Order: sequence, then C-alpha cells, then structure tokens
Amino acid sequence: MSLNRSEKEAVISEVTSLAAKAQTLVIAEYRGITVADMTKLRADARSKGVSLSVLKNTLARRAVAGSAFDVVADQMTGPLIYGFSEDAVAAAKVVADFAKTNDKLVIRGGAFGGKALDIDGVKQLANIPSKEVLLAQLCGLLMSPISRTAVVLGALAAKKGEGSAEAATETAAA
Repeated sequence: MSLNRSEKEAVISEVTSLAAKAQTLVIAEYRGITVADMTKLRADARSKGVSLSVLKNTLARRAVAGSAFDVVADQMTGPLIYGFSEDAVAAAKVVADFAKTNDKLVIRGGAFGGKALDIDGVKQLANIPSKEVLLAQLCGLLMSPISRTAVVLGALAAKKGEGSAEAATETAAA
C-alpha cells in the first residue's frame, strides 16, 4: 500500500519524535516470522516501553537524519523492524530475548549514545541488568557494611551479657 505525501510526512514526524525521546535503537530483520510471533513480540515490547515499528527504510532514514541514530542509516536495508526505547537497555533486551527463541528474527545492529552497535554490541547491551536490579544491587552493597557492624555489635553485647550473668550467678551462689 502506497502512502501519499502527507501520510509520509506524518510517519516521518512520528518517528522523529520517537527518536528524539529514545536512548536506544535496535534494528532487526524479520523475514519469515509469522503474524502470531510478531504479535507476541509487539505485545512484549509494548509492556516494556519499547516502540516497535515496521517502516519503509527511506522514511526511517529521513526520520533519524540529524539525530543520534543517524550512524546506522547505512544499515537500513531490507525488511526491518525498528525498536526505539527511552530505557537504555529495554529495546535490546526485548529483541535479543525474542531472537533467542525465534531464529528467524536476525539482529542487524543498533545505536546507543550516538554510537553504532553491531550484533554483539546489542547482545551485550541486552545483558546489562535493568535499572531496578542495579539499584537493588547498589542498595545491598551500601547495606552490607552496616549490617556487618550490627552483627558484630550484637555479638559483643551478647557476650558481655553472658559475662555479667555468670558474675551474678557466682555472687548469688557465694
């Protein structure tokens, strides 16, 4: 189905606004994926805050021109799905996790922080824990010295309590 000029401009402006808000772009080839699998991928992406789009490559190139994602414009060939996410790792996680279970989805690359990512770069980005997990790990690291100190002080108090209890029983026996 062919788009007229105003529809193309609307698509370009929508993708440009997505690119302006996003931190990460992941590009994957979806040739041979069934509609049911694509629907599952889109639902998973939507639940994690990732915007997945199938776009004409010329429109996608125009939309990312001048943005941080312009570095991957040369990779925009063939039947591609574009994943934009505001979270730095969400798009990479969604696409990489789906690619593990469906061999027809082939990761082509991506962009993060104005730098182009190859397939391995996208996979490494996908392996980074989420923000919530990293915050929990940081909290655990900060709590570790405090909890160790509390355990040591508790043991000292218990030891002193045993010593004074023994002295009290000796005094009472005499």
